[in-house]
Amino acid sequence: MSKPTNEPILPGSTIGVFGSGQLGRMLALAARAMGYRIHTFSPDRDSPTGQIADREVCAPYADLDAVRDFVRQVAVVTFEFENVAAEVARVAEEEGVPVRPGGWVLHTTQQRLREKQFLAGAGVPVTPFAAVRSLDELEAGLAALGTPAILKTAAFGYDGKGQVRIDAPSASAAQSAWEAIGRQEAVLEAVVDFACELSVAAARGLNGSFGHWGVIENIHRNHILDLSLAPAAVDPRIAEEAVGLAHAVLEQLDVVGVLCVEMFLDKRSRLLVNEMAPRPHNSGHLTVDAAVTSQFEQQLRAVCGLPLGSTELLRPAA
Repeated sequence: MSKPTNEPILPGSTIGVFGSGQLGRMLALAARAMGYRIHTFSPDRDSPTGQIADREVCAPYADLDAVRDFVRQVAVVTFEFENVAAEVARVAEEEGVPVRPGGWVLHTTQQRLREKQFLAGAGVPVTPFAAVRSLDELEAGLAALGTPAILKTAAFGYDGKGQVRIDAPSASAAQSAWEAIGRQEAVLEAVVDFACELSVAAARGLNGSFGHWGVIENIHRNHILDLSLAPAAVDPRIAEEAVGLAHAVLEQLDVVGVLCVEMFLDKRSRLLVNEMAPRPHNSGHLTVDAAVTSQFEQQLRAVCGLPLGSTELLRPAA
C-alpha cells in the first residue's frame, strides 16, 4: 500500500539515508536535533553516518532484497551522495516510500553525459562539451572544441578522479587519454578561461517553495574544494543571474531537497554551469554556523514536507 506523499513527516519518524559518509553524518546530527531517527544504508561498516545512526545496514546497493527490507522500515528515503544505483529509488517507490529527491534526479546527475544533455536541453548555459564513446568520437570532439580540453568519464567521477587533461590535438594525445580513462563512455569539455568558480546551494520544498544561501565563491586545490567564501565578491547582477539559473535547474528537475549548482564565471562575465550535486554540498558547510537554517536542516525540512527555514546569512563566512 502506498504511503501518502504529501503529508508532513513529523519528528519521531525515521529517515532512510543511502550513503554513509561525512555529509550523511552531518545530516544525521541535524536529524537528531530535530527529533528524527536515522537509518543508513551503504556497503561500509562503522561509517561516519553509521556511528551516530539508529541503524546501520551494510550491504551492496545492488542487493535489492536488502534495499527492500531497509525502505520498509523508514518513512522517507534520501541520499547523501549521488553514486547510488538508481534501482534503489525504484525499489523504494515500488514499496510506496517517498524518494526525495526522486530517482530521476539521481539518474540524471550521477552520469556526466546525461547531466550535460539535460542542462543543455533545459536551455541552461553550459561549458562546451562533446559526447565520447569511441576514440574516433574523441578525435572529432577535439577537432570541434580545440585544446586544452578535459576528458571525463561519464560515470563515477568526483574530486578530479576519472579525468585527463589534453593539451595538444594530436592522435597520440587522444589515444593516451582514451586509454587512461579505460576506454569508457566519457564527456569531452573545453577548458574554460574562468575568473572564478561559484556555487549556489539551494532547496526546493514539496510545495515548490525555493530557498537559497546566495552565491558562494569556491577555490580548489588539486581538484578538491579548499576554501569557500560567502557572499561571493561578484557583481549583484551576476549573483542574481546565478540564483536564477539554480532556481531554473531545481524547477526543471522537480527537485525536493537541497541541490548545489556549480558554475564558472568566465573572463567575459558569462556564467556557465559545470555540474550539479543533488544533496548538501561541501561549499554549503558554512551554513551550519553562518545561516539561520543550515543546508542539512533544510534537506530534512524539504524531504519531510515541512516549510523551508530562513536561509538568511547572519554574517560573511569562509
